[in-house]
Amino acid sequence: MTDAVARPAAAIPNPPVKSMGAWVLDVLIWGGVAALLVYSFGPVELNHATRLFDPSESTRNFARELLRPDLTDWRLFVSKMWETIQIALWGTFLAVFAAIPMGLAAARNIAPVWVVTPVRWVMNLLRSIPDLVIGLLFVVAVGLGPLPGVLAIALNTAGVLAKLFSEAVESIDKGPVEGVRATGATKLHEIVWGVIPQVAPLWTSFALYRFESNSRSATVLGLIGAGGIGQVLFDRMNAFDFRDVSAIVIIVVVAVTLIDMLSQAMRKRLL
Repeated sequence: MTDAVARPAAAIPNPPVKSMGAWVLDVLIWGGVAALLVYSFGPVELNHATRLFDPSESTRNFARELLRPDLTDWRLFVSKMWETIQIALWGTFLAVFAAIPMGLAAARNIAPVWVVTPVRWVMNLLRSIPDLVIGLLFVVAVGLGPLPGVLAIALNTAGVLAKLFSEAVESIDKGPVEGVRATGATKLHEIVWGVIPQVAPLWTSFALYRFESNSRSATVLGLIGAGGIGQVLFDRMNAFDFRDVSAIVIIVVVAVTLIDMLSQAMRKRLL
């Protein structure tokens, strides 16, 4: 009998309403973005985009050559691509070891502000300098070859990973850390047993992602003489040997795709 009694319907809450100040702020932000896009239309020459649909004879010849890759020197291209992967691997490896202490020192929940602030300045500096600029500096310092590429990738990636690592540390659950602290453990023990186990899978995922990205960055670094497939690609482009350029691009795409598949499989096992 009581089950048949109709219960009063629960009151449906009103949808959230933005304040006038929030609406004004949204209009200013998105209006500013729209105005910047309109203003930048001319400087970036988007009005010349119609040239893509009216190619010149040289462009047609270029496209025709790209569609006929020449794999005669495929052994050279594959060996240089392998060198590029090794550059990315060592650059990422060194970056991880530099990023771990910086990431911990830059986390506001485990380090004092007088440590966090200068470490974050160093991280911003490493991230703000492009790979090519760092690579050129190392080419001047140590000469042509793979080493400048490894060092350039290591420095830039260290800044990026340190930022990601510190944000992961700042979002951890405080419970395990407080549990370790309750045993009378030192600060180092809190980090080793309370922090690292929580962030290790995420850190590994970040490192694998950066390795994928660095495999492409190492290709570009070859253009400044930092070794790898990029140096061969630059030479072939200067010689207008577009059939070889097409073959190199195919090898790069295949290599990066395989790295991406391997990285995804590793991340699935970790996360």
